[in-house]
Amino acid sequence: MTHKYKSNYDKFPLVQISEKEAIISGWEEIISKIKEEQPKTIVIECYHGVSVKLLISKLKLHFVDATILSMTRGFRGEASMEQYLRPFLTNDRIFGRMSDLTLDAYFKDREIDKMKREWLKIRGVKIAIGVGASLLCKESDLFIYADMPRWEIQKKFRKKILGNIGAGNAGEDFFLLYKRAYFCDWRACDRMKQTTFTKWDFILDTTHHENPKFLTVDNLIMGLQKCAQQPFRLVPFFDPGPWGGQWMKEVCDLDRSQRNYAWCFDCVPEENSLALKYGTKHIEIPAINLVFFQSEKLLGAQIISQFGKEFPIRFDFLDTMDGGNLSLQVHPLTAYIRKHFGMDYTQDESYYFLDTGEDAHVYLGLLEEIDPAAMMTDLEKAQRGEIVFPADKYVNKFRVKKHDHILIPAGTIHCSGKNSMVLEISATPYIFTFKLWDWGRLGLDGLPRPIHLDHGKNAIQWERKTSFAENELINNIKTINESNGIKEERTGLHELEFIETRRHWFSTRVLHHTEGNLNVLNLIEGSCALIESPTKSFEPFEVHFAETFIIPSAVGPYTISPSGDAMGTQCATIKAYIR
Repeated sequence: MTHKYKSNYDKFPLVQISEKEAIISGWEEIISKIKEEQPKTIVIECYHGVSVKLLISKLKLHFVDATILSMTRGFRGEASMEQYLRPFLTNDRIFGRMSDLTLDAYFKDREIDKMKREWLKIRGVKIAIGVGASLLCKESDLFIYADMPRWEIQKKFRKKILGNIGAGNAGEDFFLLYKRAYFCDWRACDRMKQTTFTKWDFILDTTHHENPKFLTVDNLIMGLQKCAQQPFRLVPFFDPGPWGGQWMKEVCDLDRSQRNYAWCFDCVPEENSLALKYGTKHIEIPAINLVFFQSEKLLGAQIISQFGKEFPIRFDFLDTMDGGNLSLQVHPLTAYIRKHFGMDYTQDESYYFLDTGEDAHVYLGLLEEIDPAAMMTDLEKAQRGEIVFPADKYVNKFRVKKHDHILIPAGTIHCSGKNSMVLEISATPYIFTFKLWDWGRLGLDGLPRPIHLDHGKNAIQWERKTSFAENELINNIKTINESNGIKEERTGLHELEFIETRRHWFSTRVLHHTEGNLNVLNLIEGSCALIESPTKSFEPFEVHFAETFIIPSAVGPYTISPSGDAMGTQCATIKAYIR
């Protein structure tokens, strides 16, 4: 497979914060810095996934006379924890309900009070460490927050070296580990992170435990503030799948020996990392920190009033080039996701086709004369292995080509077919996909992929048939303005969805304005483009083909123009924002 652009995709984008060296790296240097502060009381609050055992082993080498109190001893037993989490963890392998618990619920009854009394009696240097360490004391001489991006946590799940908070379940079913983390553990840790932020003195990055990084909170805040006022990218991650393709290997310059790459997540701040560079070194932190601690500058007042401190727009890639169909699926309406899962909004989405093969197609909406009961019966038979589900008997199948934009409001049955490269533009609750049929295949773990017919049959909007798909969901494109080498088009999303998208074709400089609203864009045509500030409020920022980039609300006016070997050619961006 060939592509007209030479790969220049940046797989590890850095945000240059300062030319001054500010990061301390390596265990020896970090612990020397801690000792330099001469603290008597040290709190090391940890996010899920940080190796407390590793931290304790490093501290013991240098704080020989210190008393180290690990929070791991206070966690509830499995039975007690199960009781607390039962309202949020269903019997389903994938779905639970959003927890409102805080970290103190993870500890045995009265155990925190007992540990507090013990803490007060300790003389000399004392260190509280682990998830929930800050529960032991309101004030400390030194507060260190040890953070961990969620993608790294998932990799540890897969390697069978990490379980859930306070649980000895490392090595169990990945989906169950992820479910509890997503609905419970990470929510509690996020609440603690936001509650304690004003107490932090340092942030500790052990994403790569052999080369840890240490940064003062003042420098961290400076970095977050700078990010929130200029264009930036998150650190993308790539993942294989049973239907994965080969396109990203070439365009994103990935490991050619891998079987396939199905997904690229390059704008999901809940899971992506943000790499901040100071001088010659960088620190890798969860991108969600920017959402939590620079929410107004990043998101804008409108989004905060509507969604709170959540990043509501997601961009990701779905690669089926030389691969297979995605699963036939549907997403729930808002009322359903709120009632059953405790989410405030649902996964409305769209497929923007970055590239296609000659036989590319999309399944979208139901055929006009289908019988819903017969369709569900056939899906149930297929799930039992009795038949191959006849998708073409019930679901429309439309041909698609490069730069088509397919709108998929929640409740619409859909599936991208093989030999397509999709830029998925959607709302953020990305695990709420009800698979109806997966073409009889197994997941990469050798197990059947979860199917959710009970949820799916309640989510399908049966009136969304051929005419609806043709008239409202396929290339519903309107030209807004065309002059001087620039063409602006409205491409979606559907009126039922809260995301607006605009496509700009351009061979010269285009003026944009955030209008107090978060903007997320991707360079969908052209090898290179330059984002600049008309007021010189940020340094020129270069992006390459297929890279997603974020323009914070606070930026205001910005321009995009062809750059490098794209000068003199036609480029294009797709921009998403909240209506």
